[in-house]
Amino acid sequence: MGNIFLDTLKGKSRERPPVWYMRQAGRVLPSYCSLKAKHSFWEMMRNPELAAKVTMLPVNDLDVDGAILFSDILVIPHALGMGLEFTDAGPVFELSLKKQAPPYTASLKSQPEKLNYIYDVIRETVRIKPADIPLIGFCGGPLTVLCYMIEGLGTRTDFPEVPKFIYKNKREVAKLVDLITELSLTYMEGQINNGIDIFQLFETHAGLVPAEIYFELFMPAVEKLGKYAKEKNIPFIYFPKGLGTGIERITPDICDFISIDWQMPLPDARKLVHPEIGLQGNLDPRVLFAGKEEINFALDKLYEFGQKEYRWIFNLGHGFLPDTPYENARYITNWVKTTNWNRR
Repeated sequence: MGNIFLDTLKGKSRERPPVWYMRQAGRVLPSYCSLKAKHSFWEMMRNPELAAKVTMLPVNDLDVDGAILFSDILVIPHALGMGLEFTDAGPVFELSLKKQAPPYTASLKSQPEKLNYIYDVIRETVRIKPADIPLIGFCGGPLTVLCYMIEGLGTRTDFPEVPKFIYKNKREVAKLVDLITELSLTYMEGQINNGIDIFQLFETHAGLVPAEIYFELFMPAVEKLGKYAKEKNIPFIYFPKGLGTGIERITPDICDFISIDWQMPLPDARKLVHPEIGLQGNLDPRVLFAGKEEINFALDKLYEFGQKEYRWIFNLGHGFLPDTPYENARYITNWVKTTNWNRR
């Protein structure tokens, strides 16, 4: 039989759902923490051997069905000329857009060569990974990337200035989104040309603005990225966290699968999302801090859904949280892979 991950993305029914996790190559793994104690984040990202090794850690330690490139969504602002440092307190830009005067694009310049080291990482990962493990490439969604560029701090998650900035500067925002999108397309092309098998767009902050604003200012960029993936025959997964009922407006020409956040039950999402689009998610990552009884209760709900829905990838509703117990992450992977899903 073919690869269970790629088969599922193509709409083929398999005996179980494939399983992988957002933020799987990180602090949930003791092996990653051991490497992090010896190397800085930048060093691990920029060294092809180290980054490839980190990319493969969850495959070896958690037994997941796919590897996701070890990188960061902030490489796009970095390649637009915003000074970026990954400090112990998190990533920090030299100067945020909110502290500048318009035109906000004046200080930005696309420098795609700053992304070349990532393609070295992809080639090294392809060299060392098992043939049956697909490699997932990614970038940040246009709104999410813009959030960090406006606020200037990669550790902020509430972004209080972003909605105000967007409402006050719609024309400038449109120009900024164009810059982000063009470089993201170049970045996607580079990832595809160097060996990724799947692409995911992380629009982690889609819910920061009303859906109407999101579809007006940011969805055209998503459509461009999705169209390019289809042209290259690369499965495209879209994760618009917080978009809510706006997911009913997503069409198959935008993405192949949509990743559902933990706020929305999967059966509800299935009713809203176009039937030709598969689903991914949406276990609440916080349940992994509970005991086995509570974890099993949450898994049973997903089992009911996964028995009937074969176009579904098991994942979290967002990424692993810091200090997530490794044994619980391993437990749910084993559960997915050893459960009899009673599919016909």
